[in-house]
Amino acid sequence: MRVQGIKDDITGILFDMDGLLVNSENLYWEANIQAAKEANLGTPDDIYLKLVGSTTTDMNDFYQQYFKNKEQRDQFIKRTDELVWQWTEQGKLKLRPGVQKALDRFQATGLPMAVVTSNSENVVEHNLWATGTRNYFQFHLNYDDVKNNNVKPKPAPDIYLLAAQKLHVAKNNILAFEDSSPGLLAAVNAGLKCVMVPDLIPATAEDHQNAAIVCQDFCEFLQKVS
Repeated sequence: MRVQGIKDDITGILFDMDGLLVNSENLYWEANIQAAKEANLGTPDDIYLKLVGSTTTDMNDFYQQYFKNKEQRDQFIKRTDELVWQWTEQGKLKLRPGVQKALDRFQATGLPMAVVTSNSENVVEHNLWATGTRNYFQFHLNYDDVKNNNVKPKPAPDIYLLAAQKLHVAKNNILAFEDSSPGLLAAVNAGLKCVMVPDLIPATAEDHQNAAIVCQDFCEFLQKVS
């Protein structure tokens, strides 16, 4: 596959999931607001925006600032996950604009595709089956794989290096897609070209420098494909 602005032929695709393929970042945001109000935490409604694509350190700092103890923190996380799972079951989880067309186009071209995400195994499977996209992907790597392989999560490049090896495609012929700055850094530091499709947080000047292309959505990206 040839992409305008990218020199090498693309023969393999790697996708992030949350906020890229699906609108789950919006659902997590809404769930955080509801869970915080139910627990009377007093956190600002926009606090989740600061956590989009955040590192483990960022998350721990957030928990220490707003939660009295581990029990309160764990209950908040549990409630947030329950709400998002419930809303997914109710059909509120949607593919982002142009994703279905992109998947169909890549599949028709014969490109191997996989998902590389920081979410957990059960959530990844749930989301992909719920949106009817599971069978597009040869495999997915997730946070469980990070733990099992004793490697660092995004923004470290480790999980993308694992994915590139498993995809059996030369790194210069792989194109990654990410919606967040940490994810973009993970892909780029793994030696991959990466298209950024921002979701809740706009691309920064640094993102524009790091990304091969920055697109508003997959519809815009497909216009660059030949």
